[in-house]
Amino acid sequence: MVEHDASGATREAYDAVASTYEEMFRDTLRDRPLDRAALDVFAEVVRADGGGRVADLGCGPGHITAHLDGLGLSAYGVDASPAMIGLARRAHPHLRFDVGSMDALDIADGTLDGVLSRWSVIHLPPDRLPSVLAEFHRVLAPGGHLLIAFSGSEGPEHPTQVFDHAVAPAYRWWPDHLSALLRAHGLAETARTVREPEPTDRRQFQGIHLLARKT
Repeated sequence: MVEHDASGATREAYDAVASTYEEMFRDTLRDRPLDRAALDVFAEVVRADGGGRVADLGCGPGHITAHLDGLGLSAYGVDASPAMIGLARRAHPHLRFDVGSMDALDIADGTLDGVLSRWSVIHLPPDRLPSVLAEFHRVLAPGGHLLIAFSGSEGPEHPTQVFDHAVAPAYRWWPDHLSALLRAHGLAETARTVREPEPTDRRQFQGIHLLARKT
């Protein structure tokens, strides 16, 4: 998901590649058991607290939203790209998908039991991430859960690093740095996974999942 003018160009870039993106990533979980496990845990902790209403923010063509639905959550997707939302609605007509912005969500305060942000913040310039985290906190109910996934930077001396993403410029984050930002916005980390890159991965970046809870 992408917004504003770090927004307009990125949104247009995703609109242009939406069909190709869907073909490339519709089965992305099949060969990522650790990613599936992180989603399973997220769904379990949301359900264990008696909730189930979850927003997949930056949902793209909706395949992960559908996966959450299959895990027993009342999931719906939001993305800044109208083309992506169009694909999601066609592929999963039983689910809800909306065009929207992560830092101005059309969601009432404290109404979500969970928020998923799976590689949806990587196109945000670092100075914009705090406002997005504040939105995540706002829409979550007390005790609600956030699962945020992103590419890890090389070390604490490089808390953020820009890289040449295939679609648009993007940023990697040092996990401890992003965890501290979460904590500063009332979202306390409860668990994390670190997936090392496969030898065949074009970019040798770690895949990070941070699970956090609204305090």
